[in-house]
Amino acid sequence: MAVRYIPFYPDTIEGQAILNNFKRTLRYHGSEQLSDDLRRGMPLFEVEETERVGSEPQDNAIVRGECVSACAWLNHQGKKVDLVYIDPPFASGADYAKQVYLRRNPKLAAQVKTAEQELASDELRAFEEKMYGDVWDKEKYLNWMYENLVAIKSVMSDTASIYVHLDYHIVHYMKVLMDEIFGDDSFKNEISWKRQTAHSDSTGFGNVHDTILYYALGEHVFNIQYADYDEEYIESRYKHTDKGGRRYVDRDLSAKGLTGGGYTYVWKGVAGLWRCPKTRMEEYDKLGRLYYTKNGTPRYKQYLDEMQGIPVQDLWTDINAVNSQADERVDYATQKPEALLERIIQTSSDEGMLVADFFGGSGVTAAVAQRLGRRFLHVDVGINSVQTARDRLMGQKASFTCYEVKDGVQLYRNPVQTMDAITKLIPGLKNEDAVDEFWEGVITDSQYGMVPVYIPNLMDSTTRLLTKDLMNRILREGIPSLPSSVKKVIVYYVDIDDIREIRKFIDEDDSVDVKIDLRDLKTVLDNTILADTAKFHVDEPDYGQGDMLYHVVIDAFLSERVASKIDAYNQKGMVNSAGKKKPFSPIVLSDTGLETIEALSLDCTEAAQDAIWHSDSEIKIDKLGYVVENGVRTDHFWDGTIAATQRPLRLRIRNICGDESVYCLPADA
Repeated sequence: MAVRYIPFYPDTIEGQAILNNFKRTLRYHGSEQLSDDLRRGMPLFEVEETERVGSEPQDNAIVRGECVSACAWLNHQGKKVDLVYIDPPFASGADYAKQVYLRRNPKLAAQVKTAEQELASDELRAFEEKMYGDVWDKEKYLNWMYENLVAIKSVMSDTASIYVHLDYHIVHYMKVLMDEIFGDDSFKNEISWKRQTAHSDSTGFGNVHDTILYYALGEHVFNIQYADYDEEYIESRYKHTDKGGRRYVDRDLSAKGLTGGGYTYVWKGVAGLWRCPKTRMEEYDKLGRLYYTKNGTPRYKQYLDEMQGIPVQDLWTDINAVNSQADERVDYATQKPEALLERIIQTSSDEGMLVADFFGGSGVTAAVAQRLGRRFLHVDVGINSVQTARDRLMGQKASFTCYEVKDGVQLYRNPVQTMDAITKLIPGLKNEDAVDEFWEGVITDSQYGMVPVYIPNLMDSTTRLLTKDLMNRILREGIPSLPSSVKKVIVYYVDIDDIREIRKFIDEDDSVDVKIDLRDLKTVLDNTILADTAKFHVDEPDYGQGDMLYHVVIDAFLSERVASKIDAYNQKGMVNSAGKKKPFSPIVLSDTGLETIEALSLDCTEAAQDAIWHSDSEIKIDKLGYVVENGVRTDHFWDGTIAATQRPLRLRIRNICGDESVYCLPADA
């Protein structure tokens, strides 16, 4: 439940709605419904600090939570950001998934091929490792993004810039929304980034670019960036080459026609009006910087390697997408190249400024900001995003703090996959043609017959909190659309504004004669999390490289979630391969299950189960079985242990699907 609400606009007077704040230019179905949410404000939830990394985190942070609730927290703290880059869903209708790999089992070292076994089933990816589903109707998407952008603006400094990365699906609508929110006078550029090479398309022109909308407030930072000259330009302009092989172009030294005149003198028999004084000409001559024409006229040698390049324009064709072999690749479906963010961050921020990404994805914004000496803020709802960004920043030896906004997001790994799971976990829930899309389905009750069930859309932050406004929509839109025979409905919620006030609101409403049963969806969400179990022991301390080392040995690991997904993968594979010549090869987990472990970490600082995590030692096993130790890649396989120079108090294990479990170690370890 929200602690309170933070105004989107700083000049909103408490208790008074300022309608001029919500003038809308773009009209579409549902656009007026957003006004109530904007007047109410951003929900401020409790925020829990979960981990500290490094010694000087400053304002560097990784936040798991919704964009709006993260902005409410920042606003409440009085924090402002200097540069925003966001790469939100594109309303493309696509699902983005992470492929899951079994690791090399250290207790079955001979079976190296196990490390390369890929779980590539569509069913597996569609549930366990689908990072998010970009499935929206345009009206809901625009309302969602409008609220996000207004929230982001509320935490931008008076001189901040924002870059919004989109594609052809929705960018034309978003341009109008951003003009409404930031003002069309704040619009600076529509940047076209060529993200791939030309390709043929039988139904139209090949789509090879994304669009980035760039807006800036006040006296914003703008550092001109330069791109390398292309080969055609170099060949046409820099035609000369000196004895050392340096290319150059000869520049005119004559001052004829220049405003302000020049210097009149004779140089090596040639009289003229020159751009520079004679002493400068002599200096050029000594340095070999003069080129002489056939009639003896001196010209200045401008070397190619001394030029900054051409100022970057709004068409970016010199930055390639992340390919499969790139060192920066982190196996994240929507990963953007570091060079793209480097250009944006260097253009619109200075060292020490705070750079924020509220749809953080692969963590590229935070990683580049850290490398360029800026502070960073990474926000995302997805646990895979948070883990990917954390591991990436650990590899850069960054200092930061991890937070979790208690806005309901922490109850599920991913909105889309959780929605799929919920429909299976509610007993008796089934589709019914008699009810429209407002309702998730129906259950059959012996007393009431057909009972429609409302489940909030976890992709839509405006529906997860049950308020009077949302309840009013259910009463005015949802229930009247039902068959007259319906006598009861079930309304699930993730969070509720004030359950007593909501019940009173329902009781006082006489427009419908239907029983409304309010239920907490968290009780269902709790059932989607299956705990992992681990068996381990701690060896007696030994001395390694002069330090006392404590070794935690993992004897066995069982993840019910991973096992169930592998079982589903095998079942589907057997069905699909029936009658085919090539037999299906099912995935078989070992008795120890260590191949389902992706990362381990030891906390030698805090012993309490719910304490802030301090990663005093950690390892990550890549998909080929090699170890990344405390952020540093190695060339050896995991041996089934993790070591620390201090007595370990807690152990954290992450399975290959991204779920993390914490175990307290014996006090006498």
